[in-house]
Amino acid sequence: MIIPARNEEATIARAVESVAMQLEVGEVIVVNDGSTDGTGAILADLAGRYPKLKVLDVGPLPQGWVGKNHAVAIGAAAAEGDWLLFTDADTYHYPGSTRRALMDAVDHDAVVVSYSPEQEMATWWERALIPFVYCRLAAKFSYARVNDPRQQDAAANGQFLLVLRDAYEAAGGHAAVAGEILEDVALARLLKRRGYGIYFTAPIGVVRTRMYRTFAAMWQGWTKNLYPLVGGRSGSLLVELLEVFPFAEIALLLAGPLYLAGAQHSFVAALLCVLAGMVVGRHVTYASALYRNLYPMAYIEYFEVGAVLYSLALVESWWQTTRGRVVWKGRSYAARTP
Repeated sequence: MIIPARNEEATIARAVESVAMQLEVGEVIVVNDGSTDGTGAILADLAGRYPKLKVLDVGPLPQGWVGKNHAVAIGAAAAEGDWLLFTDADTYHYPGSTRRALMDAVDHDAVVVSYSPEQEMATWWERALIPFVYCRLAAKFSYARVNDPRQQDAAANGQFLLVLRDAYEAAGGHAAVAGEILEDVALARLLKRRGYGIYFTAPIGVVRTRMYRTFAAMWQGWTKNLYPLVGGRSGSLLVELLEVFPFAEIALLLAGPLYLAGAQHSFVAALLCVLAGMVVGRHVTYASALYRNLYPMAYIEYFEVGAVLYSLALVESWWQTTRGRVVWKGRSYAARTP
């Protein structure tokens, strides 16, 4: 088990303890990537309690590398197991999760098994944006197509990414995707192009995470990822905005007062009916997406806020990416799109 950690004092203990208890995990390697908070002290305490835990400290980030990619590459080089399981410091693994992943690898003839974790959301802004993002991504990244060796589609989630060591090294490992912000997707594409099998799914009761504890962290996290995730092209950005921005809701709010003020002719009435139908239809579509992706139906109340936040984050992601720099964890990187 390989965990990169950069200023993760709020979550690292829970993550390490949850993976150290997995019977199938022979060693836990945490790569402390220049943390300036209490992460190092917490790891020192954990190392005294868990013999299978090994803590590595990395030096300056080499040119051309993204920090996370460099950290996990160092962890992989130090690992001894036949299987490498990459996970994040904000991720909790349920008992038996590693056994489940190894069984899925056998059952689906895969050298890569990746899970999209359940999301822990404690604030309104998490409940507004995160389900909206994942519902959109679920429509773009089909698990069935990713898992089909006849299709070119490839994807994975770096919060839980199990890979057979031989395949990982044959593909060049994280060194082959050193500068990629979306290293998990890039690595999955690289492995699938080489003919390796992938199994990607979103199980319940296996792994969960709370990705962001502040609005600023959430905003920075999604704005570095969204534009590449929707295709990394201006055309795909425009299509996405046309599909998700609440134009109908805004138009209904503007047209409603005209009708109430006395402009009650047939055109305005017809327009209001059309807009109301569009609004209802969009809510029904989102409710269906929430149901398919196992989110509470009550989150429908955040639809308009989520649509606006998603649209703004997507535009900022486009702005950052097309101007060549994105910022994450206090580091600035050259932006790349697929």
